[in-house]
Amino acid sequence: MCGIVGYIGRKQAYPILIKGLKRLEYRGYDSAGVALINSNNDLNVYKTKGKVSDLEEFAGQKDTSGTIGIAHTRWATHGEPCQANAHPHYSSSENLALIHNGIIENYAILKERLTQKGYTFRSTTDSEVLVQLIEYFKDNNKLDLLTAVQLALREVIGAYAIAILDKNNPDEIIAARKSSPLVIGIGDNEYFLASDATPIVEYTNKVIYLEDEEIAVIKRNEKLKVVNLNNVLMNPEIKKVEMNIGQLEKGGYPHFMLKEIFEQPDCIKDCMRGRINVEADNVVLSAVIDYKEKLLKARRFIIVACGTSWHAALIGKHLIESFCRIPVEVEYASEFRYRDPVIYPDDVVIAISQSGETADTLAAVELAKKKGAFIYGICNAIGSSIPRATDTGSYIHVGPEIGVASTKAFTGQVTVLAMLALTLAKEKKSLSLKTFLEIVKELNQIPQKMKKVLDMNTRIAELAKIFTYAHNFIYLGRGYSYPVALEGALKLKEISYIHAEGYPAAEMKHGPIALIDAEMPVVVIATHNGMYEKILSNIQEIKARKGRVIAIVTEGDKVISKIADDYIELPATIECLDPLITTIPLQLLAYHIAVCKGKDVDQPRNLAKSVTVE
Repeated sequence: MCGIVGYIGRKQAYPILIKGLKRLEYRGYDSAGVALINSNNDLNVYKTKGKVSDLEEFAGQKDTSGTIGIAHTRWATHGEPCQANAHPHYSSSENLALIHNGIIENYAILKERLTQKGYTFRSTTDSEVLVQLIEYFKDNNKLDLLTAVQLALREVIGAYAIAILDKNNPDEIIAARKSSPLVIGIGDNEYFLASDATPIVEYTNKVIYLEDEEIAVIKRNEKLKVVNLNNVLMNPEIKKVEMNIGQLEKGGYPHFMLKEIFEQPDCIKDCMRGRINVEADNVVLSAVIDYKEKLLKARRFIIVACGTSWHAALIGKHLIESFCRIPVEVEYASEFRYRDPVIYPDDVVIAISQSGETADTLAAVELAKKKGAFIYGICNAIGSSIPRATDTGSYIHVGPEIGVASTKAFTGQVTVLAMLALTLAKEKKSLSLKTFLEIVKELNQIPQKMKKVLDMNTRIAELAKIFTYAHNFIYLGRGYSYPVALEGALKLKEISYIHAEGYPAAEMKHGPIALIDAEMPVVVIATHNGMYEKILSNIQEIKARKGRVIAIVTEGDKVISKIADDYIELPATIECLDPLITTIPLQLLAYHIAVCKGKDVDQPRNLAKSVTVE
């Protein structure tokens, strides 16, 4: 979950590295550091606790010259956030400096072996063990750096993306990966290195994605060389990255999160472009066309995901079962991978991940593949690990999501799941043509209706001021709205640090109702659908116990809007598409409560965007 950046070429490396770290800060921001080799072949390492801005201040008066360097922004795993535990890590001789994303699971055994050989350690991280191990192989056996890295990585159990400098070889960066992403950008007599393409696209659109157990030898003025741990020469494919630099900037918004909430109407249009025709009477997903027989003959679907993607998966279950009459199970990827699930060769496993690098979801994919299942990926990040590991899939095409709390990726995932369910249903003839056309036409109208919801931003901001006092929230929904309640509660937890729980509304009386009093705000998703009378009863139960109700209702509501203490009116839509509309006011409510409380909404404490470790 840390961010890695590297550069070698003719330009000064430090400004490129700092800008790259800022682009990757969503991956971790509790400490940061940089290593540079200057013209005198001095290897200078500067690092500090805090954000990249703290690193800039710390390094401001120091020698940051050099045309080769590596940099790192950290999300702590082993060792608390502090200067000593920040990356890069020196080797004992200070001839080597290493940055690392991942976890070395057998670091304690390796550390003990190295300690017995006289090595001392400055930090409590697993990462420092790796640089000391590399130096041990290099010096003890008089090896070049590449061979030493290969030998060291054969000893390692765990996940890694690393980059390493050697002051005695100032024209080379060695980089390697296993289960953690690493991208190399190829420029004009220069190379860039990063955890994803966002720091690279400003300079080049040509990239190589390293595969597991591949090592890149990046030398100044030489062709890129990629080998594996056994020194077999690889032939990586150069890919073209399409990314708008403007998507990586705030564009006048105070936070990326607010910008990304407001981008959703256009993002959903992009997600549907080329998939729903101009007449809005047909949906086509190329993955379904290419693998129609495999998908239609599925015994069941198993969806694996984590966090916000898991909430989207719950909606996907409802959509696929309702439209296609195929049974669907939804699993936390982190639980799925550590048990012995029953998987049949005619099962289809759908893996959902915004980053495409989620470690638990990737491991669940590998487990399902070994058991013979067909794998369908739903991701945002093009070229990431999960799309490369799956048999087929669909990108959500919502553009880079920089805010740590997911917003547009959630609605993009739900949109793709809706299109997948519609496409399969048409092929199976499990939906009447009339119902199919109604849903497709309404899905095409969702972006315009999202814009109407966003017009309520000022009203929701005013409403948010009332609830900054709260220490707890309950979110309730039924049917398609239950996962939205879970997602609304998660957003509030993530960025405001207010404890919040989402529940199916009918389950409230089985425990949570004990928490209801005048100090407990309860957000109820109460749009006018088939469950309206049921949700009305749940609201009356809350009001009977003096709970404060914030109701999400449909425009023109005459009943719940009068009972609720506060309400937000939304445009009417078909019940199965409600989540695409109802989730937006919950995102805005969480955002404005967090802003009122003075929280850092883009970089909430203890979190990182791309969870590449267990």
